[in-house]
Amino acid sequence: MARTITVSEEAYQALRRLKREGESFSQLILRLVREAERRRRLSSLAGAWGDVGEEEARRMLEEARRELGRGWRA
Repeated sequence: MARTITVSEEAYQALRRLKREGESFSQLILRLVREAERRRRLSSLAGAWGDVGEEEARRMLEEARRELGRGWRA
């Protein structure tokens, strides 16, 4: 089902500049919404490890490197 929305000329021009070749305005809007949702999920992690000390972070990094060197295990 299609819906009609009204946007200002400024909003239309901004969307038009972002629109990729062959992309509909609906596809553009969905792409922008997905990108915004992804950024919001990532930004929610900011500071999540703020209480990890420098020494603990080094230890975790070294452990991760060792594990990656062995390949992924399920």
